[in-house]
Amino acid sequence: MPQNDDLSKFDTLVKIIARLRAPDGCPWDKEQTHKSLRNNLLSETYETLEAMDKSDAAELCEELGDLLLQIMLHAQIAKDDKEFEIGDIIKGISAKLIRRHPHVFGDQKVKTAEEVMGKWEAIKREEGKSILAGVPKAMPALAYALEVSRRAVRVGFEWPDLPGVIDKIQEEIGEIKDAKTKEEKSDEIGDLLFTLVNYARWEGVDPETALREANEKFYKRFTKVEALAKERGRELQKFTPKEWDDLWEEVKRGE
Repeated sequence: MPQNDDLSKFDTLVKIIARLRAPDGCPWDKEQTHKSLRNNLLSETYETLEAMDKSDAAELCEELGDLLLQIMLHAQIAKDDKEFEIGDIIKGISAKLIRRHPHVFGDQKVKTAEEVMGKWEAIKREEGKSILAGVPKAMPALAYALEVSRRAVRVGFEWPDLPGVIDKIQEEIGEIKDAKTKEEKSDEIGDLLFTLVNYARWEGVDPETALREANEKFYKRFTKVEALAKERGRELQKFTPKEWDDLWEEVKRGE
């Protein structure tokens, strides 16, 4: 590859990926398939989300690059297998964006983001697709629940007010208490979690982010509890429920 190639150019990245997959390229890159890279794509997506959560621009820039690498590798694999190539991906998404934004590229008029989403869903229905189509079932369950509920709301499937959501939460808790078998409890817990996601949506809270932050908070507090127990020569396994609670509250007060 010429040394004077501009590394900021998209075409340069295309050439680099093609070179890695060439017969005399990198042994690891040459062996990869769509399936073998599946976990890499998922991992890079989570790392990108983590960088967003930290509001670290430099880290986000790097992680977006790693995420783009995964897309480029899949595009090159498809090209090598004579399925499609990066140009087809770009053409497809460009055509979709133009088709689904007639208020920008056509003569339709909208004023709000809500109107835009309404137009978007109407166009998808004209294309013969369910409003839930395109939401990948492999998404984390909380994120999936939020997205499908958002889409259902766009066509009017919604509680009339927030108290109605709270009433539904209380109803689901009652049904959990009444459930007899493990299967019934699992079903009712799922319903409760789905309703809690909708409550979060009403309050403008991203449940996936909220749970990640709660997980991180628990991790930090628990490791501090472990450290305090070690300092005091105590074994965690021998703590009584009262001692656990006291130490947990001590850690919380120290935050």
